[in-house]
Amino acid sequence: MKAIVTDGYDGPDGLRLAEQPDPKVAPDQVLVRVRAAGVNPVDWKSASGGLDPVFEARFPLIPGWDVAGTVEAAGLDATEFAAGDEVVGYLRKDEICHGTYAELVAAPVRGLARKPASLSWEEAAGLPLAGLTAQQALHRLGVTGDDTVLVHAAAGGVGSMAVQIAVALGARVLGTASERNHDYLRELGAEPVRYGAGLADRVRALAPDGVDAAVDFVGGDAVEISQQVLKKAERVLSVVDHEVQAKGGQYLFVRPDAAGLAALGDLADAGRLTVNVDRVLPLAQAADAWRAGQEGRTRGKIVLSVP
Repeated sequence: MKAIVTDGYDGPDGLRLAEQPDPKVAPDQVLVRVRAAGVNPVDWKSASGGLDPVFEARFPLIPGWDVAGTVEAAGLDATEFAAGDEVVGYLRKDEICHGTYAELVAAPVRGLARKPASLSWEEAAGLPLAGLTAQQALHRLGVTGDDTVLVHAAAGGVGSMAVQIAVALGARVLGTASERNHDYLRELGAEPVRYGAGLADRVRALAPDGVDAAVDFVGGDAVEISQQVLKKAERVLSVVDHEVQAKGGQYLFVRPDAAGLAALGDLADAGRLTVNVDRVLPLAQAADAWRAGQEGRTRGKIVLSVP
């Protein structure tokens, strides 16, 4: 099979398209013919050594944790799926080696669900990691329809899904973004708030009694600003700030969850969750996809198309 590989922690410059052996399929896995692979910041972080303290890596390394494709064959105990099934998955494994930037991937059923019928292959590939991150963050904070939620980086891949999921829960959502994305946030159901100096004051103007929960998808001083406007300072969660727990908040590293992914698919098919794809690039241009993502100016997801 063809796959994007890297031979060391060299970032986008180390990526190359190469022939690789077809993956072995464990009893609780299925072999998936990849149609599209979602691109996430964790992909270039892992291939640059950013996750080396916590994950074993083996080279040549195939990046990627998000996939949309068709089941080619099922493992001996993977009775949930059969050949021909269209699936999506968040395929984080216990080590970083055989990822989704490839024509074929062995997919553990613990992170796999049916592809939402309403989504294209590219949209479906952008759903798993970002959608599960947003879903698990809101769940961890216990967000309900009675809450006002502050979402940092609300126009990004994860933030835009957090906005929609919170709205589906019935919550009021305030979302930080640059002014060019304010109309987009209004379309998603959020009240936009401009980034930059004076952010806390702008949030207070919209929610004088304070917000109930805050989710940080950008880092920087987002946690500290959130705690200035929260009713309870501990009800903030970050997926970026590794010091958030020392500051009294919560940290989240998204976990594979087949049931959660299926629930996201149901929201999509009900018309309550859309996946905005900023751009689609062919598999061979994975390095360009990473560079575009590292600029931090995308609205929604970058996806690789696999022929």
